[in-house]
Amino acid sequence: MKKDLILIKQLIILEKHEQKFLNQDDHPFLKSNITPMVNKIQTKIPEKLQATLDKAFYLGFHLVFEKGNPIIEKTYHKETIEMEYDLNNYAIEKHLNKKHLKKLDRSSKHSKTINESIAAIEGGVLGLLGIGLPDIPLFLGVIIKTINEIALSYGYSYTSDEEKAYMLFLICAVMTKNDQRKAYDQIIEDLGQTIDTQTQPDIDLDRIMKETSDLLSNTLLTAKFIQGLPLVGVIGGVVNPLMINKIGKYARIKYKKRYLLAKLNMDVSDPIDHF
Repeated sequence: MKKDLILIKQLIILEKHEQKFLNQDDHPFLKSNITPMVNKIQTKIPEKLQATLDKAFYLGFHLVFEKGNPIIEKTYHKETIEMEYDLNNYAIEKHLNKKHLKKLDRSSKHSKTINESIAAIEGGVLGLLGIGLPDIPLFLGVIIKTINEIALSYGYSYTSDEEKAYMLFLICAVMTKNDQRKAYDQIIEDLGQTIDTQTQPDIDLDRIMKETSDLLSNTLLTAKFIQGLPLVGVIGGVVNPLMINKIGKYARIKYKKRYLLAKLNMDVSDPIDHF
């Protein structure tokens, strides 16, 4: 019972962070970065750029998911992360306390910080050189790398279509706001529960990749256009680490929540306030 109380308290704290994220009103990334100069540049964005970006992100996801994971996995020590998870999970099973739970979180926090730095360098350098669209596969690779490492930190794989769909919906939630964000969050909750109860969900991964690509290109249209302009492009490159930061924070919440619910053998819809 004491074990359950510790897990429940962790879950309550986590859900407060989750609600704070879901109720944020600001534009996901661009609001704080839009300047009068950028507003003028917006009027010069070609209409066909939207379709070009849609296609670039869509093809980028195909490339990353179909051929990129073996390459992405060379950028981090998968076996080390899995071993750390096994050790931390064993300690939690044997003697649960806050110290062991913090150790479980440490690996995911570290990966998020490292990947923010990579995104800042990648986006800034390419932006300085005036390279916008070609950086999309690289940028998506950093996003997927971030989520992969966080998933492994909490004992989850990322190779099945179901887990790839889960990752894509995580990105969708971060790209949206208000009711749309909450709707995606519910999709994520339901899909996570379906996967973890070993129920076979009906997944159209190609459709979800297209949906995510459209949201990404719509949100980042201005940033990626600016990133294609020499020197001014540094402004567009600033958006990349902001995205990694937000995606990393949200992914840590959702994967840790799955972990805690699994430990408690709880459904996502079960009330927790009676403990």
